Amino acid sequence: MTLIFATASVSDTSSIGGHGTFHYLLIMALMMTGIYLILSRSNMIKSIIGLNMFQVAVIMFYVSMGRVENGTAPILKSEDIPAHSEGHGEHADEHDKPATHHVPSPKTLNAHSAKKEASISQPTKSKAGVVYSNPLPHVLMLTAIVVGVATTALALSLVVRINEHYGTIEEDELEDIGVLT
Repeated sequence: MTLIFATASVSDTSSIGGHGTFHYLLIMALMMTGIYLILSRSNMIKSIIGLNMFQVAVIMFYVSMGRVENGTAPILKSEDIPAHSEGHGEHADEHDKPATHHVPSPKTLNAHSAKKEASISQPTKSKAGVVYSNPLPHVLMLTAIVVGVATTALALSLVVRINEHYGTIEEDELEDIGVLT
């Protein structure tokens, strides 16, 4: 029954971002498999594998949502940068003025942060009409990958030490010994 549902949704292109729901179903299956491994297994290595599967599913979800239809890398070109003539523009008399600090009101800060949050998920368009994709989700997921690798290495080293000290990595056996109580 699940297979019929998954194949029927392959041709659905009216969903998020216009690129179907099949990969979202695969991500959900990977996520649920990871949760199942975490909750059902008493072996510590299998629990770590489940955590890694769940992490990979979350990373794939964020990267797939960061895709913009017909978007390109956000590399500015010369036509995207507005030209400022001498004496014109918002920074024209910047060198002549003394340095002053403007402290915005909380209302201004809230309006600015709401505007910024709304612009994070939307593609930006240059003056030349080129659609740029937002690199923020991809950058955040690169950071998540690095943190995940470090966490996995720490967890595996702890499992090795537990195995050396107690002779097992099964949670049930460790509970019978009295280590986990």
